[in-house]
Amino acid sequence: MQAVFWITVGAMCLATGFSMPRKPQRCQAPPLYTGRLTMGTQNEQLWDVAKYYYDALNQRLYVEEVGTFNNASFTYNALRLYQEGLMYEIYHHNKTCLKKALQSDFQPMEVPKGAVFVKQVVLGTSSSPGQGLLVNSWLGDMPDRQDNMVSLTEFGCLPVSAFFKYKNMGWVSLSYYDNVLGVEDPNVFIPPPFCLDAKMEATEDGKVTDFFSLFH
Repeated sequence: MQAVFWITVGAMCLATGFSMPRKPQRCQAPPLYTGRLTMGTQNEQLWDVAKYYYDALNQRLYVEEVGTFNNASFTYNALRLYQEGLMYEIYHHNKTCLKKALQSDFQPMEVPKGAVFVKQVVLGTSSSPGQGLLVNSWLGDMPDRQDNMVSLTEFGCLPVSAFFKYKNMGWVSLSYYDNVLGVEDPNVFIPPPFCLDAKMEATEDGKVTDFFSLFH
């Protein structure tokens, strides 16, 4: 009788597509996508809203940002060409451009190496199909980022949020949304004509590492 019972249960599981829960696997975001994000910091009063274009194939990132830093508003467009070691600060309103050395490695959007799985949650509800988003959270340090927790979708591996410590800025919170596969406008990765004659700017330490270094 018990044998018949377990055979029946097994048949029902196969028929309904049931499978035992498995531990989420490490993943990397699609190589080309466009998205938006909001950012806030614990210290230094930095708040930011941005649209970004992500190209992991050629290690390029273009960001259009609007925000406030220490109660002063700013508009900031940046083109980061990691393979060339260059970053352009682009100001379309007066057609000026600053060119700086970018001496940091391209960090793909992915589960950090050595990160440990924390939890899988549903944003929204799992009560009805299409009303929830399955998200995996991972904890693992990255260069210059401690206690880095990143959350990505189970299906597609697209970023949802990140929370980490960054130097004197304390805790930094990032929320991602409106992700679209593919790059909407590939021309953003080409410096505008008024940047062609830009000279390499000298910085305090001779380099720019990432967005946050601009506010040190």
